[in-house]
Amino acid sequence: MIELLKEIAQTAKRNKLRTALTGFAVAWGIFMLVVLLGAGNGLINAQLNQSERFLSNSMVVFGGRTSKAYQGLKEGRRIRLQTRDIETTDQEFRDNIDEVGASYDVSATIANGQEYMSTQITGVYPNHTKIDKMEMLHGRFINDIDQKEKRKVLVLSNKQAKELAPKDYKTLLGKYVKVNNFAFKVVGIYKDDENGQSEAFSSYSAIKGIFGANTDDAGSIEFTFHGLTSEKANEDFEKDYRRRINANHQAHPEDERSVWLWNRYSDNLQMQTGIGIIRTALWIVGLFTLLSGIVGVSNIMLITVKERTHEFGIRKAIGAKPWSILKLIIVESVIITTFFGYIGMVLGVMANEYMDATLGHDTIDTGLFKATMFVNPTVGIDVCIEATMVMVVAGTIAGLIPAFKASRIRPIEALRAE
Repeated sequence: MIELLKEIAQTAKRNKLRTALTGFAVAWGIFMLVVLLGAGNGLINAQLNQSERFLSNSMVVFGGRTSKAYQGLKEGRRIRLQTRDIETTDQEFRDNIDEVGASYDVSATIANGQEYMSTQITGVYPNHTKIDKMEMLHGRFINDIDQKEKRKVLVLSNKQAKELAPKDYKTLLGKYVKVNNFAFKVVGIYKDDENGQSEAFSSYSAIKGIFGANTDDAGSIEFTFHGLTSEKANEDFEKDYRRRINANHQAHPEDERSVWLWNRYSDNLQMQTGIGIIRTALWIVGLFTLLSGIVGVSNIMLITVKERTHEFGIRKAIGAKPWSILKLIIVESVIITTFFGYIGMVLGVMANEYMDATLGHDTIDTGLFKATMFVNPTVGIDVCIEATMVMVVAGTIAGLIPAFKASRIRPIEALRAE
């Protein structure tokens, strides 16, 4: 075996250009496949990270404007959701809806001694943190007792807490701060994910009772649901739900603009479909790139065997058996494709790591939110190894077919070959 390896090394040295071209075809095919899949995974992971901020089986309902005239009322009326809409949601759709909540937004000034800031305070039900996921750093979120007893409690983001207590924001926990002219107790601090403007949270009952007691506007409705596992089931539910809420406001049953539904599950289904298309496209492009490398290796191996026909004739003339010639070509093909395939794989992994270190930490600030466009643009080691093995097998087969013919040719015919 050692002698065989020495012979292959000598052959490679005598044919440096041919060996280099073969190696480049192998390395380039695997490199491009790994980079393409890595870049695609980076984009997909970024989208998945954004979607994971919300509970997939949840909906948020907003009031809109009517787009159709109905029962003597003109189009263009502003629809504001009311308490009866919350009750309708909770009582009439229990076959699918689990927990119903609502949110009510107000602008207020929060002051802690000499420190103050103007921000948005959102009154929510306890289920809000399940629907819009957040990471609590200290303390707790709004609970059922807060909602039932209309407690004036406050949950701040770490960014807001640092503005109100620059030296040590954790000292705000359990402390009362001033919200306009009312004292609110800080019960929790959550991590600001920088995907939107920071907002403070309080119990829905307290915020609605203080700031919205004289209005019928109930804000927006949010709820979790079950049993809607297909796109059609979600569409049917949305039609029935919108028709019922429209009836509360004398809006046309088929008016889709009077009430807006943000269905996270439907969005998730569409996103999964899009991701599937992207993955398929990436694999198609990657496989064609790999195929180009296979074609390059195959052509070079065919030329290699043809050029060495005369050499094979001499070997057979001095007693070499067909198997020894066959083995020589196979081992040479395996060694070259494996070596350069490994180089292509390593370079591809390095390129992905570079993307992760640069693009993977860049965020786009739209003014409303910040988003990371690349997250973990890597490829599993199993994919890298499988791609390399495909190239090795393809290179071996490409060399095996002409080598088999060369091993069966008669010495006198091989010696005549140019």
